[in-house]
Amino acid sequence: GSNVLRMSSGIQRKPKTAAQKGKTPSTLPCSLEPGIKPQSKPSDKLNPKTIDPFSIYSHPSSAFASTYAKGGIPCRLVHGSVKHKLQWECLPETVPFDPLLVTLAEGLRETKHPYTFVSKEGFKELLLVKGAAEKAIPLLPRLVPVIKATLAHADEEVVGRGLNALVQLSAVVGPSLNDHLKHLLTNLSRRLMEKKFREKVTVTLQKLEQYGGKATVAIIKSKIPTYCSVSS
Repeated sequence: GSNVLRMSSGIQRKPKTAAQKGKTPSTLPCSLEPGIKPQSKPSDKLNPKTIDPFSIYSHPSSAFASTYAKGGIPCRLVHGSVKHKLQWECLPETVPFDPLLVTLAEGLRETKHPYTFVSKEGFKELLLVKGAAEKAIPLLPRLVPVIKATLAHADEEVVGRGLNALVQLSAVVGPSLNDHLKHLLTNLSRRLMEKKFREKVTVTLQKLEQYGGKATVAIIKSKIPTYCSVSS
């Protein structure tokens, strides 16, 4: 008996090395493939209500929310002490703009947290990467209808996000937006008539002219004759 005790007390566990403990992985090149889901338990199938019943994201209400829940958006909200920020799961420069930029644009119509923040910040930060113009310009035929729908939304904050996104897109693609601008001007004209949006829409139109060049003025005036050019 005493020998057994001595033997068991002599067994020492070797401390884990740094390699065994593992380090937090650095940001890697991106893939939009959803992550591998953990294997479900037999009991989960028998009683599905036990699967995270209190999660507010258990039943996504939109395509964007569903994509986010499945891991199709390679960035997450990080709660900061002062302000929130996005943490990318990979280098934004390596993210395929198609379809992520369009998906983020669609998310601008969200009204629930964290989707509102993720879509707004994700759209902005993706357009800041090197070579964004070359990647975004081919997507304009799909981006413009999405932003148009955002500008027509009933929620005031959604409209504001749409106006900001339009300016950000214009700053990146420049005159390339002119060919698609007429599709947006009807909604911009309507918002211009609303007192709460008048100043914001006016600034947006001026930014579109600034980034789009002289040709932009004629396009804007074709739908909004009262527009005053910033260069006049």
